[in-house]
Amino acid sequence: MTPTAPRPSGASGLQAEVGPQWLFLVILAGLGMVGPFSIDTMFPAFARMGTEFGASELAMQQVVSVYMLFFAVMSLVHGPLSDALGRKPVVVAGTLAYIAASVGCALAPSLPVLLVFRALQGLSAGAGVIVSRAMVRDVYADHEAQRVMSHIAMIFGLAPALAPIAGGLLLGWSGWRGIFWALVGLGIVLLVLVWAFMPETHPAERRSRLDVRALGAGIGAVWRNPHGRRLAFTAMLNNGAMFLFVASAPLFVVNLLGLGENDFWVLFVPLISGLVIGSWVSGRLAGRMSGSRLASLGYRISLVAVGAKLVLSLVPATRALPWAVLPLPVLTFGIALAFPVLTLAMLDLFPDNRGAASSVQNFLALLGNTVISGAIAPALGFSQWALAAGSLVLIGSGWLLWRRHLAVAPAVPRGPEDAAAYEPIEDL
Repeated sequence: MTPTAPRPSGASGLQAEVGPQWLFLVILAGLGMVGPFSIDTMFPAFARMGTEFGASELAMQQVVSVYMLFFAVMSLVHGPLSDALGRKPVVVAGTLAYIAASVGCALAPSLPVLLVFRALQGLSAGAGVIVSRAMVRDVYADHEAQRVMSHIAMIFGLAPALAPIAGGLLLGWSGWRGIFWALVGLGIVLLVLVWAFMPETHPAERRSRLDVRALGAGIGAVWRNPHGRRLAFTAMLNNGAMFLFVASAPLFVVNLLGLGENDFWVLFVPLISGLVIGSWVSGRLAGRMSGSRLASLGYRISLVAVGAKLVLSLVPATRALPWAVLPLPVLTFGIALAFPVLTLAMLDLFPDNRGAASSVQNFLALLGNTVISGAIAPALGFSQWALAAGSLVLIGSGWLLWRRHLAVAPAVPRGPEDAAAYEPIEDL
């Protein structure tokens, strides 16, 4: 790694520096960790929260789905706002709102009040997640962007594994409200880092006009592009194949495996270990293997893994540990190989509206996750084979869309504006 990360002229038109690269990447990864920490730390507390509020398992599942729904809705705004106002002001404002919402969750006297503040959490949490992805493309060009995106994914990929473990420890130490106070602390740390050290990567001369019509036009331009729309749905299905297991964690760990509130690591460590290793491998292969081949390889690995999970789930002897989780790191390894390629391909289609492109892609992913957490996970959580079959349908549908994209799109881009950085479509 170089001491500083120069902003290439192909990416933003400037040659300014963003400071120490390691610190820049840590801040971006930290912003990305807010999302999984706001979801996964809750899972160990569901039983106690349900008892205190007199709520059913389905009602408690809405603690996740309400958050995801409002996260998705606001994600359509965060990206275009950062295109118009700059990246840093949007992240700062979003982090302040997230801190306030987390305080409200910690003090909530009832489930309806908690859901209101969870909605406010969702409205604000997406600012850092969405804007940080646009910032990567602001600063880095060509295969370096894929490498950096993979490094960031590897860092914040640890969050879903650590979050339920931290949630279980906090639950034993201070009750479920202590989990939300910990999220307040996380928000404050990020606010200080962003305010003091995060540079502005989207200069004034490249910003779009700030009005509702212009913001809507940016979103509309992305959505009307058939290649962008296809890539957004592809990413949604790719992520959903893993998120189905994340959203069903309370049912999978407690009901199907018969474990306790401190045992969620049994599911999350395998899931996230594959994600982290896959992100590392994706970064190592950047510039050595074309993006289209890498994503295709990732999809095939994931299909084999989730197919194996389905077969193992149909055999009574292999429904217990370790067989119950053995294919999951392979599934997420394949997902991680494809993730940077899908994200950067989407951003490269819209070099002047990267915030809007990131918003549309994230909106669909989050909308899909909302449906998964609120309806699909509760419906399929009665058995391991049903969850495996649902994941297979999701990853298989994403694979078909990706093959369609390879067949009809002119190129899978590697660089932002330089025609030489575009490569021919290749498939395995």
